[in-house]
Amino acid sequence: MKKVERALISLTDKSGIEEFARALTDLGVEILSTGGTAKKMRDAGITVTDVSEFTGFPEMLNGRVKTRHQLVHGGILNQRENSDHQRQCKEHGIRDIDIVAVNLYAFEKTVADPDCSLADAIENIDIGGPTLLRASAKNFIDVTVIVDPVDNEQVLAE
Repeated sequence: MKKVERALISLTDKSGIEEFARALTDLGVEILSTGGTAKKMRDAGITVTDVSEFTGFPEMLNGRVKTRHQLVHGGILNQRENSDHQRQCKEHGIRDIDIVAVNLYAFEKTVADPDCSLADAIENIDIGGPTLLRASAKNFIDVTVIVDPVDNEQVLAE
């Protein structure tokens, strides 16, 4: 198995994230993250690189755009054994992202609340999370995808 260099972690359910991220950093893995997930890990003393720092492009539109960037998706989608992909990545400064740990906004829970407004419902439609998961699934040969914190230990064991 190739050495894991980088993990992107962006979670709604942050169960066990401190232990998982600490174990990854102990293995020399760089952690990329956004918003509340990054804050939770930093509060636990874990070194985190903001996705905006990684891409050189800020989060924008009140957090609606965080991870939709070529440096992120190129890092996930590039096939490590494809020499043309590797040439393009080198040319454009794209670095591999080997683990993607993402779970989606709790949309069903949000809209089940009788006090949920249309605006709240709209803001809980996840765009980046599903996109990251689909990109990771498309390149499952090279990228480990985690959607459930229960799987963190199994990933660490591998």
